Amino acid sequence: MGEAKAGEPLRLVLDTSVFTNPATASAFGDSAAEALAAFVTIARRASPRAAFYMPPSIYEELKTFVDASALPEDFELAVALRAPNRFRVQVPGFLLYELIEDIRRRIDRGLRVAERAVREAGGREVNASIGRLRDRYRAALRSGLLDSREDVDLILLASELGAAVVSGDRGVVTWAEHLGLRLVEPQNLRRLCDTLAEESDD
Repeated sequence: MGEAKAGEPLRLVLDTSVFTNPATASAFGDSAAEALAAFVTIARRASPRAAFYMPPSIYEELKTFVDASALPEDFELAVALRAPNRFRVQVPGFLLYELIEDIRRRIDRGLRVAERAVREAGGREVNASIGRLRDRYRAALRSGLLDSREDVDLILLASELGAAVVSGDRGVVTWAEHLGLRLVEPQNLRRLCDTLAEESDD
């Protein structure tokens, strides 16, 4: 999945992390707004060699990181906003079983984290213990898990389109791998876009 056939554009579904994670966004700009503006310019040049997509739910999430006035006016000319057809996309049953088992393991890990925090709290300030508990609990339960509707939309849309997933979210990457979807690492996106833009210019 996600391989472009001869004459067809390479389809890529973008996650918020491409523009909000400093480690990956820095290839395009010093801030999320700058990265987004630079990406849109290059993405438009890369057409028709590449087609970029983003679920509307991801776009709404992106707008919580970038002020509306800073969003490029031609964003939707470069990136197609498209929701997955949630009623038609089929997901293999084994993935649901694996998701359930993963959630159960995470609940158990979270419980152990809570127990350890209680043991460590003896004689310490309660607020500091609660802060550590929250951090560890979040890491135990959420890291590497599809934990939002936006994540699911991203995976379903990529599956529906036969597109590559561009995300730095470990949970999204893990489940894209389970579904056999092509992955493009966010830190490689700039180089890929530049190459496709040059090919389009020829």
